[in-house]
Amino acid sequence: MTTQAASREPHQLVHGGLAMHELVRRLYPLCRSITGDGVRRTLAIVGESIPLDVSEVPTGTEVLDWTIPKEWNIRDAYVKDADGRRVIDFTESNLHVVGYSVPVPPTTMSLGELRGRLHTLPDQPDLIPYRTSYYKETWGFCLRQETLAGLPDGDYEVMIDSTLEDGHLTYAEHVVPGRTDEEVLISCHVCHPSLANDNLAGIAVAVRLARWLGELEDRRYTYRFVFAPGTIGSITWLARNRERAASKVRHGFVLACAGDRGTPTYKRSRRGDAEIDRAVTHVLNGREHTVLPFTPYGYDERQYCSPGFDLPVGCLTRSTYAGYPEYHTSGDDPDFVSPDALADTLTTCQSVVRVLEGNRRYVNLSPYGEPQLGRRGLYGSLGGRSDTQALQMAMLWVLNLSDGVSKDTTLLDIAERSGLSFDAVAEAAWALAEAGLLKEIR
Repeated sequence: MTTQAASREPHQLVHGGLAMHELVRRLYPLCRSITGDGVRRTLAIVGESIPLDVSEVPTGTEVLDWTIPKEWNIRDAYVKDADGRRVIDFTESNLHVVGYSVPVPPTTMSLGELRGRLHTLPDQPDLIPYRTSYYKETWGFCLRQETLAGLPDGDYEVMIDSTLEDGHLTYAEHVVPGRTDEEVLISCHVCHPSLANDNLAGIAVAVRLARWLGELEDRRYTYRFVFAPGTIGSITWLARNRERAASKVRHGFVLACAGDRGTPTYKRSRRGDAEIDRAVTHVLNGREHTVLPFTPYGYDERQYCSPGFDLPVGCLTRSTYAGYPEYHTSGDDPDFVSPDALADTLTTCQSVVRVLEGNRRYVNLSPYGEPQLGRRGLYGSLGGRSDTQALQMAMLWVLNLSDGVSKDTTLLDIAERSGLSFDAVAEAAWALAEAGLLKEIR
């Protein structure tokens, strides 16, 4: 895909914030976890928009240093007061139950006995926290601090209708083939229950990005989308794709927290200066943004960047991991996610793809003195454009730095050194190559 061709794509392909927001709303009520039917239902809905290859990995399977856990599903849960009123109700919010809670038959407990099983946010009394216990068999409830404060002493009936038994971990892939088998990996987690920004916004942007890529006429890279539960899911994918990951993945990023009103944030890969790191940084330059160094904490980039793999995979978010008050609370609902922010994240991803697709190396075929561009119609073809001067400068920069000596110099290098946009530099290179002044170095 040439950058010039990309710049002429239908305008409507860049947008879709409302459609992405609608997908967030549709997925929001589902109770997801690292295993179970909530993940399957989520992937089934995603599969209505893009074809998915779904994998089921049995409980007990060893994946690197981990083991696939038992599968968890839940149908209902509550805490009832003496009048039979549900004071904590799973059907009102699936955050009310600690994830992976073991089944509890109807049991009467005093409030004093129950308190150790109740989780609140005293500093955010109107919000329900998100809590899990994946690898320790226990149970509990989450509720608003203001609700807990209003509960009188006395007896309460507790019930959790769940199952924790041998089953499977489920993840899915969507592949958009390119001219080469070199891959760009785009990963998002599908394990959180009703959390709109931290989980669903990344899924929605990934789906729209995959559809956009599928509509491009020419793709250099193959794009692999991975929809997997956090941590254990990406570890499982890596365990099952060890050779492919090492030999095929050239670039990648994790998508998360993609729909809040914060400004874009990019966390670099472990390498720090991988092409994906430079591409995203270049795209974000000129607007308010944050670029963070790699740390071995956060989302699944820490698995892809673990030292044995050291893949060039960063993480693209808006607000950072755990960086906003609504994070992992009931405040992270669909109203917290903005269609405009979703559209902006998508546009950022598309711009990054254009850089990766268009980044080439060239050699100047007329290196002795400046070639006469006007005689070849290159200056005249720019007349009337608002960016004429930038494109003229881009042609001069491309000709000057594509000297055949510095064979590692790419168009991204030229854009960074010149201070011009990558789109301008890539379009200039395309025009110069068409005029016979440049030759691509393979």
